[in-house]
Amino acid sequence: MSVQDKHPSDIAEQISNIEGKEQVLAFLLLSSEQKSEVFSYLDKATQENIITSIGTKDLADILENMAPDDRTKFFQDFPDNLIKQITNLLSDEERKIALSLIGYPEDAVGRMMTPYYIQAKKSWTVEKTLKHIKKVGKKADTLNFVYVVDANQKLIDDIPIGKVLLADEETTLAELCDDSYINLYANNSKEEAIPVFDKYDRTVLPVTTDAGVLVGIVTVDDILEVIEARDTEDIQKFGGLESLDFPYAETPLKKLIGKRSGWLILLFLGEMLTASAMGYFEEEIAQAVVLALFIPLIISSGGNSGSQAATLIIRAMALQEINLRSWWFVLRREIFSGFMLGAILGIIGFLRIFIWQQFGFYDYGDHWYLIGVTIFASLIGVVLWGTIAGAMIPFILRSLRLDPATSSAPFVATLVDVTGLVIYFSIAAVFLKGILLS
Repeated sequence: MSVQDKHPSDIAEQISNIEGKEQVLAFLLLSSEQKSEVFSYLDKATQENIITSIGTKDLADILENMAPDDRTKFFQDFPDNLIKQITNLLSDEERKIALSLIGYPEDAVGRMMTPYYIQAKKSWTVEKTLKHIKKVGKKADTLNFVYVVDANQKLIDDIPIGKVLLADEETTLAELCDDSYINLYANNSKEEAIPVFDKYDRTVLPVTTDAGVLVGIVTVDDILEVIEARDTEDIQKFGGLESLDFPYAETPLKKLIGKRSGWLILLFLGEMLTASAMGYFEEEIAQAVVLALFIPLIISSGGNSGSQAATLIIRAMALQEINLRSWWFVLRREIFSGFMLGAILGIIGFLRIFIWQQFGFYDYGDHWYLIGVTIFASLIGVVLWGTIAGAMIPFILRSLRLDPATSSAPFVATLVDVTGLVIYFSIAAVFLKGILLS
């Protein structure tokens, strides 16, 4: 298969794997049309290498023929003076489009829309509409819908192209309209567009101003990129670090350390409280050294249950399955879940002590059954607390207008480590007071 027959993304992948001057040469060997298509699929490092190695005219040709939404994405990390310099290379029409899209807030739907689509008047016949499509359709980003507008460019309807193709030539678009459409607003945030695409199962949606004037369309490929960026950010935050501004491989080592160090320091300081808690119970540990054997078991179970709960709730929030008003519903479920999960682990913990004692693997002494009951009750208490904390922290953060993903697994685990020790030794004091503990 020749290069001309390959998809632009495959060509971009091949070029990205080439190093040095050969990378730029391989790109320059492409046709003018291919350059613009392939350029939008290249990673940022390769794009930067190419634009710093080619002439002004070649750069102007690439940007002129790029899809407006891809071009806006390319400009995203550029300083204003460089954007002004580059946009001056474009034709008047493309420069106007580029500056219009850049004018929207960085997180707005307007930044990722394209102004190339098929629009028509209500009075047009199917025959006239099809002729119009043949005339301007080559530049359109998608031909899935015909967007019907009035004299003031206000959106009236979006008609599926299949409906137009199956209608008689003399039928007017007015007869095909049902005056019902789903749209996005240019100033909507990008993440607000995700549930709209999902709910209505659309591959493309029109974008209007608040007054209803049609200004562009957004396609599902752009939404998929937003979903990927959002999920990547959430996963990184949930892992206990600040979200990266660039892909891992392109992030400078100094920046990578800086993004990770803040949370690690905070978590380390939090874990120091665990040492303080153990110091507080030093006397109990000295009197019943056997209790220290189960500290890792107890606190890790609480941290794991908390991380599980936080993961479930954060994901449910992201999918809009629950909202802030759902906190009481979630709390009731997690109290029951935490109790049952703690009981299951508690039974396993008790059986472990019973089996080790009966088969001589370890001698827990004459009061082994009380130690077993202590472990059983402690696991119920710690797992229950971990589950409640993991489930409720995302609600607290959301109510404070913070990102729920910040309640990362390490944060929940650290919190439960400290409080879990208090629960463990408090329960031990109840069952072992006057027996192993004075």
